[in-house]
Parts: sequence; C-alpha cells; structure tokens
Amino acid sequence: MKITYRNFIPLFILVVFVSACAAPAAPVVTSVTMVPQTPTVLPDADSSPTEPALTHPTEVVEEGIDQDNPETIGTNPMNIQIGNTVLTATLVDNSSAEALKEALAENPITIEMRDYGSMEKVGSLGMDLPRNDQQITTEAGDIILFQGSAFVIYYAPNSWNFTRLGKINDVTAEELKEILGDGSVTVTLSLP
Repeated sequence: MKITYRNFIPLFILVVFVSACAAPAAPVVTSVTMVPQTPTVLPDADSSPTEPALTHPTEVVEEGIDQDNPETIGTNPMNIQIGNTVLTATLVDNSSAEALKEALAENPITIEMRDYGSMEKVGSLGMDLPRNDQQITTEAGDIILFQGSAFVIYYAPNSWNFTRLGKINDVTAEELKEILGDGSVTVTLSLP
C-alpha cells in the first residue's frame, strides 16, 4: 500500500476545521487604550541582586491631606540644584516630605537621575521614606516619591499611584526640560 499526501489532505482539513470550531474566537481590537508608565526604581545599594527593590508596602494616605490640592502645599522650601541652576520647591505637608526634610537637615542629598518614559527624571534617594500613595496625575515640576525610595521630577504628565513630595516653583515645562537636559543628570537637594 502506497501512502500519498493526497490521502492526508482531507484529514488535515478536517482537523483544522474541528480545531477552529472548538477554539473560542479571538476578540477583535477596535481601539487602543494608553496605559500609564510606571517609573523605574533603581535598587538601593543595600539590595541584593536576588531581592526585588520594589517590595515596600503601600501606606494609607494621611487623613485630611489632599495631596492634589495646591492649597495644601505649605511653606516648606527646598532647593534643587541641577548643574549651575538652583531651583526652589515647596514641599507638601505629609510624613514623606517631613522625613525628607529631616534627612536634609543633616546633610544635602545628591541623586544621580536618568530619563524615563520621556516624562520624568528618576533616581534613588538611597533611603526609604514613609509612603502616602494616592492616584495622582502629575504636571511639569511635580516632585514625587515612588515606591518609598525613588525621587522623581516630572517634566510631562503621568497618572499613577504616587506620593506627592512637592512642586518646583516658578518654572515652565519647557524651562524645566531644558534645565534637566537629555540623559543622566546629577541633582542635589538641600534646605535653604
């Protein structure tokens, strides 16, 4: 008995037909939804290579503080030096900003920051701060704490679950992007 490929063609068609009938149809995508990007967090020097750097639990937002309301921003000043430019920022009134101020009262903090997602500069603080995460849509100049240990300066909008630390004063989005420049940058935080 000689077997030819002609004998298998009807069998192949039958198998394909049965498989197509048994499998659910794939949904057709008719629109695309943009998913906000999450900042990348650089691991602390203390983190081991096998231990994830993003394992801090989210704390409850402090009662009575609306971090998205500019009226809740107090008169807590902070300097941000980028190259030869010194910007001033106003910190919000929450435990995260208070812990940052306490650390800055001891010494200025220098952070190596890099671009992420064409919307922010991000770098490790080298310490963990208390978190007051809530859904925030950022604007240029917003200073954000991400995952308790990453310091982020936004120069374009993003929406995610963050802790607001404050806002850079008197700078436009274009000016801020020019000051931050392309690529990596060294930023020094200090109290006036």
